[in-house]
Amino acid sequence: MSTAAEAGSGGKGGPRSPSLLARLARIEDGSILRFAFFALLAGTAGVLYVDYRELSASQADLTFVPEPVLPPASAPDPDGQPRPTVSTPQAALEAPLEIALEGGGNLHLTGTIGAGAAVRFAEEIVQRGEYVKTVVLNSPGGSVADALEMGRLIREKGLSTQVDSGTLCASSCPLVFAGGVERRAGRQAAIGVHQIYAASLSTDPAQALAAAGVAMADAQRVTAKVTRQLAESGVDPALWLHALETPPDRLYYLKPQEMEDLKLVTTWLEK
Repeated sequence: MSTAAEAGSGGKGGPRSPSLLARLARIEDGSILRFAFFALLAGTAGVLYVDYRELSASQADLTFVPEPVLPPASAPDPDGQPRPTVSTPQAALEAPLEIALEGGGNLHLTGTIGAGAAVRFAEEIVQRGEYVKTVVLNSPGGSVADALEMGRLIREKGLSTQVDSGTLCASSCPLVFAGGVERRAGRQAAIGVHQIYAASLSTDPAQALAAAGVAMADAQRVTAKVTRQLAESGVDPALWLHALETPPDRLYYLKPQEMEDLKLVTTWLEK
C-alpha cells in the first residue's frame, strides 16, 4: 500500500501529479505577467547595482567632453543624397559662434555652438533684445545643452528663427531653430541632424568603457529633454528619430516635405 507521500509523488497505483505545464495553465495570465515583470525588475536592479559600483569606483578618474562632429562638405546623407550646397566658408562654420545684429532686427548667429554660447546669446538679448525680431542661423551645431537653452530663450522672447538657402543648420542647431515662434527657411537650406556624441579622453580601456556607460545615460537624459522641448515648441518629436538613426560622423539632411510634415518649418522664404 502506497503512503500519501508516495501517492502525491506519483507512486505506482496512485494518482499522478499534474505536469508543470498543466499547473502553469491553471495560473491566471495576470499572475504570470506580474511574476515576469518583477523577475525582470529584480534582474535589472542587480545589473544596475553592479554597474553603479563599477562606475562609482572609477568616476573620479574619468574625463570626457561632448565633441561636435562636422561631416565633410561632400558627405552624403544616409539615403545617399548629397548635402545641399552651402556657400559659407568651412572656416567660418568651424570658428566659435559669432553674434551680429544687422538691419531689420536680424540677429545673425554664425559658427560653432561651443560651451557657453547660450550665456553669450542671453547677454546679447539682454543688451539688444528690443531690436531683435529674428535669429538667423548658419551653424554646424555643437553643444546640445547650449542649443536647448538658446531655443528656450528664443521661445520665451517670442522671436522668429530663419535659415537661408545656401546656409547650414546642423547637429544641435535645429534645436535653436525649433525655438522660433515662426520658423522660416529657404528650400535649399541645409538642415540636418545626427546622434549625440561624447568622446572619452581616457586611454585606459576600463575607464573608457565606464565613461561610455555614463555618456549613454547622459545621452538618454538629453534625448528626453530634446523631445519634450520639440513638442512644447510645436515641432513633431519624431524629428529626433532621424538623429538617433544617424551616426555622429554623418548628417541626415531633412527634405522640404519632411520639414513641413514634422512642423519644423512654418514659412518658406521662396517657392
